[in-house]
Amino acid sequence: MTKIDPILAVKDVNESAKWYQKVFDCKRTHEGNEFAVLEDENGEILICLHKWGEHEHPTMTNPNITPGNGLIIYYKTDKLDIIRANIEKIDYPIEEEIHINPNSTKKEFSLRDPDGYYLTITEYHKYEG
Repeated sequence: MTKIDPILAVKDVNESAKWYQKVFDCKRTHEGNEFAVLEDENGEILICLHKWGEHEHPTMTNPNITPGNGLIIYYKTDKLDIIRANIEKIDYPIEEEIHINPNSTKKEFSLRDPDGYYLTITEYHKYEG
């Protein structure tokens, strides 16, 4: 089996983890100020958060660069409306409101997380050629 566990460099692991937990209704399974693992209700890793500058990872040394340049965190979910409502509850800004993506023909919306990473939340679907 092969699986990817995305790790984002963040300024404050605990604050970012709280934000992701509020938005995605996920749980934190690794505690600490330098690293967090957030899992969905099925125990699948949703995202990992890593404090900038810790552990000498070469791509996580400079917190002054624009985070996520060239990256979209693309969440496919069957809970799009719940996630959108969670964002509304915390009065968090949206970059692009719910609309139909002309390529996937699925509903989606976009926002930036507290560290500036660009997230697109879309209805769950399989890629079709």
